[in-house]
Amino acid sequence: MTGSDAGTIIAGCTALLLAACAGGEPRTSRPAESAPAASVADSARPADQPTVVFLGTSLTAGLGLDPDSAYPAVVQRLIDSAGRHFTVVNAGVSGESSAGALRRIDWILKSPPAVLVIETGANDGLRGQNPDSTRANIQAIIDRVRTTAPRTRIILAGMEAPPNLGLEYVRRFRTLFPDLARANHITLIPFLLYRVGGVDSLNQPDGIHPNAAGARIVAQNVWKVLEQVLP
Repeated sequence: MTGSDAGTIIAGCTALLLAACAGGEPRTSRPAESAPAASVADSARPADQPTVVFLGTSLTAGLGLDPDSAYPAVVQRLIDSAGRHFTVVNAGVSGESSAGALRRIDWILKSPPAVLVIETGANDGLRGQNPDSTRANIQAIIDRVRTTAPRTRIILAGMEAPPNLGLEYVRRFRTLFPDLARANHITLIPFLLYRVGGVDSLNQPDGIHPNAAGARIVAQNVWKVLEQVLP
């Protein structure tokens, strides 16, 4: 990662912190207990087609975007273009913490996906929660998947904490994602918002959530990893 990349990440995290202080993610894309909808509605898709489920926050839900512009929907189009037969399910909920994601995982695993992409922890960092707690919640999600759906492949999306919380906090938060990936032998997306966080032209006016152009870049960040993992 270059110096400019690091500066972009820091700028993006600072914007996230300011938004959190102002109340942060003010609305949800859907209730936490409601069924996640496929990011691309297509009645022609076989009912038994394997799924790729994105468990995430407003970044995944596509807050402020048309559903077809959220990055999971873009990933669906990339999957289709590659001739792979999988249905993407967007299970993003705005404002959700890693504890909330853990509470939902059993419900999501009622229909085990072929691949589960875990995007959580960003709101923990915004709220200054103990990184050890975030680590434990994500580990519990991974354990639940391994126990309930051992054939499901897991991808973990890395996130960054706001620099205003101090260098030690930022370090602990940043390292928890690669540490979990290594310990559990799962695939890591190093930073979900790489090349997007802190770039004004790629984010909505709130400076937090990617716009349609930013979501397309996020989708590419995900696809670089996902295309190697799809069974």
